[in-house]
Amino acid sequence: MASEEWFILTIRQKFADGLVEFTQHATDRSILRHISLGEIEQAIASGEIIEYYPDDKYGPSCLIFGYTLERRPLHIQCSYPIRPLLKVISVYQPDPKLWIDFRTRRSTNGL
Repeated sequence: MASEEWFILTIRQKFADGLVEFTQHATDRSILRHISLGEIEQAIASGEIIEYYPDDKYGPSCLIFGYTLERRPLHIQCSYPIRPLLKVISVYQPDPKLWIDFRTRRSTNGL
């Protein structure tokens, strides 16, 4: 796998170049959750990759955590940036009950 820095820089460049497509799921979720394209772009620009999913059923993907300019935390799941078009799979505001610092999943042991 390429370096983490290469991944995030390439993802940011694809967004900057408009080489991005959204799944129907990501589009629907962004509308329902009132997350704008601008907010997604802002979160990507400030973001970091917090999880990798090399065996995802629709192809390798990763989860990015970043903040909007208004300091809204967002998670964006997208394909690895090796495809010509980066595919945004899902987008949501992480639930603090499920995440520590929005970066690390809380343990579900005992729940």
